[in-house]
Amino acid sequence: MIITRKALPRRTFLRGLGAAIALPFLDSMTPAFAGSKIPGKAPVRAAWFYVPNGIDMRFWTPGEAGPLGVLPRILQPFEPVKQDIMLLSNLTANWGRPLLVGAGDHGRAAAAYMTGVEVYRTAGADLKLGVSADQVAANVIGKQTKLPSLEVGLEEARQAGNCDNGYSCAYAYNLSWRTETQPLPPISDPRSLFERLFGDDIAESPEAHSRRLAMRRSILDLVSDDTRKMQSTVGAVDRRKLDEYLTSVREIELQVQRAEKEGMIIDPGMEKPFGVPPEFDGYFKIMTDMMLIAFQADITRVATLMIGREGSTRSYREIGIPDGHHPLTHHMGNPDMLAKVGDINAFHARLFAEFLKKMKATKEGDSNLLDQSMICYGSGLSDGNVHTHDQLPTLIAGKAGGKLNTGRHIIYQRETPVTNLFATMLEHLDVRPEHIGDSTGRLNGLSLS
Repeated sequence: MIITRKALPRRTFLRGLGAAIALPFLDSMTPAFAGSKIPGKAPVRAAWFYVPNGIDMRFWTPGEAGPLGVLPRILQPFEPVKQDIMLLSNLTANWGRPLLVGAGDHGRAAAAYMTGVEVYRTAGADLKLGVSADQVAANVIGKQTKLPSLEVGLEEARQAGNCDNGYSCAYAYNLSWRTETQPLPPISDPRSLFERLFGDDIAESPEAHSRRLAMRRSILDLVSDDTRKMQSTVGAVDRRKLDEYLTSVREIELQVQRAEKEGMIIDPGMEKPFGVPPEFDGYFKIMTDMMLIAFQADITRVATLMIGREGSTRSYREIGIPDGHHPLTHHMGNPDMLAKVGDINAFHARLFAEFLKKMKATKEGDSNLLDQSMICYGSGLSDGNVHTHDQLPTLIAGKAGGKLNTGRHIIYQRETPVTNLFATMLEHLDVRPEHIGDSTGRLNGLSLS
């Protein structure tokens, strides 16, 4: 790695009218990488991917603890990145359970997952929950980046109404909670996410913004002057990195434009924002590509993605399943329905594994983006048929900058709070809350030391 005498500030943007494009980690930034205690060392990122309606655990859980061997059917897509993941068994989200309030498991599952607190039963505006783990982190490290956190979802987020036995839709559709009463609705429209990452909210008027979109001008056109200046001041290696990065931004922009043209095909019964690709795999790809860019350019270091809202009835026609996901999980042992649930679980896993491979292929200094991250993939339910909230499906990907010892399956004592995992993840971000919800400590066995 070439270290220049005069470092380029890490928080450098290519700016133009209505655009502010953050840059990836360049060699010329090495001595001054923001937020790192060690010069030249990239920061650690954290993300949570939430899967709705549970997973068929028969084809998820490895047979024994220790190094990962042959992966179960649902996890087979992770074979190329097997040494970059950990499987954690026996974690519990206790407040998702009925306890003394009865039905409403889907309403509680997502809400309690990252907060670890009791979910106040209401279908009105008097919500009461707790601060989610991602926002505990964002409150400490969020000021170091353009966006304190990023919330993404693959279903349009309803915020009102009764979605599950007296529990507000806000509980089922939101993973992130800034305060006890304020959820952070995920962005589900590709154009809105793109503008959130690359738009300059101050410089461009609504009229100018509308004209630019109508003319299909690339956001790169708006920063062309800054781009030329930057290319003239950095070395050959950084020019190549910059060109590759801006090419990725342009490819995403073209994906967004195609989605807006094709998004008129709507899945019957599903609420979708305008501009969503008709096929789910295309939708997942475009949104996660932007999440990758957000991490690569250090736009944010904390993100969440809801693959679906809890209780999602999405169908997956692209893999031959026209049935709704949630109804299928109430299979009552029906082998045909069970097979379809397993296929949906494996489909989600394949898409996530492809995202991880892209993260690993994205170089960052002497490492790669996956090694500099820790990404939790899981659900607040295990068995969707009977609504169990223990023995949760939980996967951690990435090495957190060398702090996690991956490639293993760890079995914890039954009833270990899943919030213990989240508290441990935050510790690797140098965020040390006293507790997260019902956490009782940190998880042992994750680290190299």
